[in-house]
Formats: sequence, C-alpha cells, structure tokens
Amino acid sequence: MAVHSLPVAVLDAQAQRTWSGRAKMALIMLVCAAPVVASYLLYFVLPPSGQGVAYSALILPSVGLPDLAAHDLDGREVALRSLKGQWLLVVVGAGSCDAACEQRLFMQRQLREIMGRERDRIDKIWLIPDDTPIRAELRRAIDAAPSVQALRLPRDALAQWLRPGDGHLLEDHLYIVDPMGEWMMRPPVNPDPSKLKRDLDRLLRASASWDRPGR
Repeated sequence: MAVHSLPVAVLDAQAQRTWSGRAKMALIMLVCAAPVVASYLLYFVLPPSGQGVAYSALILPSVGLPDLAAHDLDGREVALRSLKGQWLLVVVGAGSCDAACEQRLFMQRQLREIMGRERDRIDKIWLIPDDTPIRAELRRAIDAAPSVQALRLPRDALAQWLRPGDGHLLEDHLYIVDPMGEWMMRPPVNPDPSKLKRDLDRLLRASASWDRPGR
C-alpha cells in the first residue's frame, strides 16, 4: 500500500508547492499595487472632509495596457506597454481629426501645461483607429514641443482596453492612464477644464510617493 501511495503523495506535494508559489506571487502583486489603489480610494472614494468627490468617473477595477503593438505615424512598431512610466492623457480620434477631435487635442495640451511644474509627469497620447493620412498642418502642430505621441491601433484592439460612457463613442472622451499603465479615470464628454484639472491635481498628489517624472 505504501508503494502505491507514493506517487499520489509526490503529486500532492508538487501541487502544494505550485499553489504556494502562485499565492506568494499574488501577494507580491497585491503589496505592490496596494499603495496605488489606496491612494485612489482615499482621494476619490473616501475623500477628506471638504475635498469633494471626483469629477471624472473612477474606473474600478482599472484596466491594464494590453500586450499589443501599435504603429507611429512613420510606420514604426511601438509596444503599448512601453507607454508605462508616465501619467497619460489619451485622446482617441480618426486620422482625419474633425473639429471636435482638434478641440480634444487642444484641451489635452492645455491641461498638461496648466499643471505647472508637475507637467513633466504627464505625456499626451493620440490613438488613431484608422489609416487616414494626417494633414500636414496638424502633423506640425502635434510634433511641436511638447509633442503628442500619435499611434495607430485598430478599433477592436482599443476596445480591449478603453470603453466610452453609455451612449457615447470612444472618440467622445479623454482618458486618464496611470504610470503603471492602468486606465483608471474617464472624464465626462466635453469636460470642464477647471474641474478636470482638480482631478489631475489630486491624482498627482496622491501618487507623489511612488511616481516620478520620466520613464
């Protein structure tokens, strides 16, 4: 009986080691993410007295950057996860970029600039879900420092990561992504810049202990 039971015991031991390893890995990930999650909850779910609640919709759970490749305007492949390390203000819009798209790009630029000395912690991203050529004057505008990183990515790939509010399109919003690559906030359509700035101020304060400018 002892001889026949030995393989079962060995398998049980292996299964226990596998489970223990996975549990330790999950615990490490939880410990690493805990300060980030706690800071968001503190500032936006359980704010200090008088601070108010978030203007933008807090995305819980947040959604991580997919393991996909986009292409820049010169056709070079760019891994989406290479965008980690900075706060991201993301605009989604066709390459033709109508007036509403241009307005969102302008707001994206202004929001970054009004953050003052904290602006170097923020990058501007334009995700383009088609192959329409960019107008020359618009290309010059987005290339002007501080430039917008424009990336082409199929719409179905975008839908794996970002979602619009009910009754709206992906193109209708700005999206806020944290330095860990987690989409965690969605401002309303046609946001009030002053209210959105307050959200960004809180995010940057809440992350000051673990986020630094640059990748």
